[in-house]
Amino acid sequence: MSSEVPVQAQLEAYNLKDLDNFVAQYAHNVKIHDFPSLNLTLEGRENLRAFFRDHRFNIENLHADLINRIVQGKTVIDHERVHGMKEEPVYVIAIYEVDNNLIQNVWFIR
Repeated sequence: MSSEVPVQAQLEAYNLKDLDNFVAQYAHNVKIHDFPSLNLTLEGRENLRAFFRDHRFNIENLHADLINRIVQGKTVIDHERVHGMKEEPVYVIAIYEVDNNLIQNVWFIR
C-alpha cells in the first residue's frame, strides 16, 4: 500500500469531521512535532483524539484544501490551506512519516 493512502484517508476524515476514521489512520504512539524546532506537541492516539474532538472538529467551517502533495517512500508532504480556524485561511505544510500503513510521525510547518 502506498504511504499516500492513510494520509489521504485522514484528510478526507478531517474534512468530514469523522473523528473515528481520522484517528484510525494514526499509530497508537503517533508523535506530532513542530518544525523546525522539533518540539513534541502531541503524543499518542488518544491524546490526538481528545485534541481534535475538543479543539478542531468543533469548529463549524473547518475544512482543509490540498494544494500540493509529494510522496517519497514512507514520507508524504502536504501543502494545505485550512479554513475555519481564523478569519482568513491558514497555510500549513505537514510532513507525514508512514509505516505499517499508519501515520507514525507528523511535523507541522506553520
